[in-house]
Amino acid sequence: MTAVSDEQIRKAVDEETLRRLASPEDKEVEQLDAWWRAGNYLTIGQIYLQGNPLLREPLAPQHIKPRLLGHWGTSPGLSLIYAHVSRLIRHTGQQAIYLAGPGHGGPALVAAGYLEGTYSEIYPHVSQDEAGMLRLFRQFSSPGGIPSHVSVTTPGSIHEGGELGYVLVHAFGAVMDNPDLLAVAVVGDGEAETGPLEGSWKGVSFLNPERDGAVLPILHLNGAKIAGPTVLSRKDPAEVRRLLEGHGYEVLEVEGSDLPGMHHRFAATLAEAWSKIRAIQHLARTGGWDGSRPRWPLIVLRSPKGWTGPEQVDGVRMAGTWRSHQVPLSGVRDNPEHLAILEGWLRSYRPEELFDATGAPTELVRGLAPEGDLRMSASPHANGGLLTRDLALPDFRDYAVEVPQPARTRAESTRRLGELLRDVYRDNPDNFRLFCPDETNSNRLGAVFEVSDRAFAERVTADDVAISRDGRVMEVLSEHNCHGWLEGYTLTGRHGMFATYEAFAMVSASQTVQHGKWLQEASRLPWRAKVPSLNVLLTSTAWRNDHNGFSHQGPGLIQVVLTQRGDVARVYLPPDANCLLSVADHCLRSRSYINLIVIDKQPQLQWLSIDQAVEHCARGAGIWDWAGTDDGTSDPDIVLACAGDVVTMETVAAAQILKERLPGFKVRVVNVVDLMTLMRPKDHPHGMSGTLFTELFTDTVDVVFAFHGYPGAIHQLVHGRPDADRFRVRGFIEEGTTTTPFDMTVRNRASRYHLVMDAINNARRLPRGASDLMAWCERKLAEHQAYVVDHLEDMPEVRDWSPADWAQQG
Repeated sequence: MTAVSDEQIRKAVDEETLRRLASPEDKEVEQLDAWWRAGNYLTIGQIYLQGNPLLREPLAPQHIKPRLLGHWGTSPGLSLIYAHVSRLIRHTGQQAIYLAGPGHGGPALVAAGYLEGTYSEIYPHVSQDEAGMLRLFRQFSSPGGIPSHVSVTTPGSIHEGGELGYVLVHAFGAVMDNPDLLAVAVVGDGEAETGPLEGSWKGVSFLNPERDGAVLPILHLNGAKIAGPTVLSRKDPAEVRRLLEGHGYEVLEVEGSDLPGMHHRFAATLAEAWSKIRAIQHLARTGGWDGSRPRWPLIVLRSPKGWTGPEQVDGVRMAGTWRSHQVPLSGVRDNPEHLAILEGWLRSYRPEELFDATGAPTELVRGLAPEGDLRMSASPHANGGLLTRDLALPDFRDYAVEVPQPARTRAESTRRLGELLRDVYRDNPDNFRLFCPDETNSNRLGAVFEVSDRAFAERVTADDVAISRDGRVMEVLSEHNCHGWLEGYTLTGRHGMFATYEAFAMVSASQTVQHGKWLQEASRLPWRAKVPSLNVLLTSTAWRNDHNGFSHQGPGLIQVVLTQRGDVARVYLPPDANCLLSVADHCLRSRSYINLIVIDKQPQLQWLSIDQAVEHCARGAGIWDWAGTDDGTSDPDIVLACAGDVVTMETVAAAQILKERLPGFKVRVVNVVDLMTLMRPKDHPHGMSGTLFTELFTDTVDVVFAFHGYPGAIHQLVHGRPDADRFRVRGFIEEGTTTTPFDMTVRNRASRYHLVMDAINNARRLPRGASDLMAWCERKLAEHQAYVVDHLEDMPEVRDWSPADWAQQG
């Protein structure tokens, strides 16, 4: 689609409304400028002042904070945009949220919420008077106060911006299945240099204007980052324009620092952008859309770094340079000249016009803000738990694998999950999405394509399969996009899942960490409603990525999630399809967690019936009596524990070898599906009681633990448990290549033969024949090594292994 025409705009937007938006009257310009000055004044006050908030007396050293923290340079631009979008909302009733990519501009967004009144509604002690303003100033970047970013404590925020690069992905996720929402996403020109941001412009290739809302990116080119110029600010404007046009946008530009000229120009440009968005949506929603990708508007705003701040300090240019990025004036307490500059700077905003005798914003300032929930700081879309609807979930038991006896059936476990997700899609047409980097079919979740295509707004050819503008399965070859879209989707109240190859979840691992921090902080704020959980499914795992090789072999995200606080982090390692279904149902119903689910996609033995799986998952861990030789009357000789699908098979196989070859040796098999149950209750809400831990692992018997991930994780989890040193862990030790499935376990010393030898080496009582069995295991490992090199596949006794004697043993 080419850019919308004037005729199409006239059909979508009332001409008088558009005229008033594009050409503000003098009174409105005065109002815009007053609000902007007030925002700037409050921003500077947060950075500098601990007293005399309204300058009722001359500024003195004792009024200055002992530590000057914060970022001024980006804040004037952020406040300008906020003021103008607020005016747009007041005229049109547009539902909007504001995402500040330059997150260090936090004081500007805190100031905006304060001027709108939302901040005082949520935090009554920060009242709209002189005392409240002082609290607002003192709390910023101070002990017991608030962070300098647009953090979870900031009303109206779903995007902190502390770690740069994610503002657009959060914005696009927020508007998916959210047709009435406009996400204004301010991209800092420093942020624009990051890989995630550079890859996220393509979000317009996946929006459907009929069903989705709109993102208005505003690229804020103020010329500098912390210590030098930004790349895009030094490029020729025509080159920047071509770059953004190549991504599919219609580029609108505003530049300058003159006042009131900038207010007039930005108002006209914002009106043009909004009218084009409304025209695109009107065409799509009234049958006038030809199906091609719309050319969505994008604004490039060029304004000086540190605009309206000190022009020079100590004879050095400040405004318009990188020197104004953080705190333009340092040493204010001890430098009278700097103190005088600061006072002049603050008074230049004429605070007596902006705040009345009590310290409250004047009517001139207050009149700009929309009312109620239309205030961006009060939007329920930025507190998505308020809008969350429970998923309509089918009974997961209906998708169960029949398991009459353990290890009699092989199935691709994730394929059953795909069938469940298919029906979740069907029953929740605007409340659930799957996000996956071009791997939905590969990960055996392709049943979703029976009810939904992949979303795609670009050209579709006859060779494409399950791709259309109406699709709602999100596939893009970028973990950052998938992860960030899901975050924006859940933070605004909808449900979803991010599925990816295990090793490449590390590409977006930092996003996982940042989201965990957000959820953790949100849990401490009673006004933040709980949001749907971030559900991450990892498949194509380290142990079964034999055709891709070492680069695809790495279970690191488990370790990352384990470092998160227990009130937000969950890790599940279902050993089979029925456990996976039970875990997935639980995760899809949960709120405000990071749920990490790890299971392979290849055909695997199935262990538990659906009823057994439900009970096992509810407990989180349990003894598999049928797999061991422990009669429960006394402690076993060894405990073989496992967590993870492949290592579970190796553990059960090891138990069978011991059962057959050392019949007097008592083996207990414990499977763990909820990894967090290993922790103490005081360390994690899922931690099992000391009594249950003893029931499973005893207090004294050595435990050989086969683990899907890095061995150190288990040692970390059982820290503080009775005699934790008795746990001997086998797991992934960074040994891999393109090889057979069983050879991966051999290379990482986690094969059944290694587990048998570990059991013998660590048991405190050994029956006769133990040394012969050790030698037998060594021979089997040598036999395996020769066989795979010669035959290019695993030995049949391993490849087709199934414990044939269980049926007879009942």
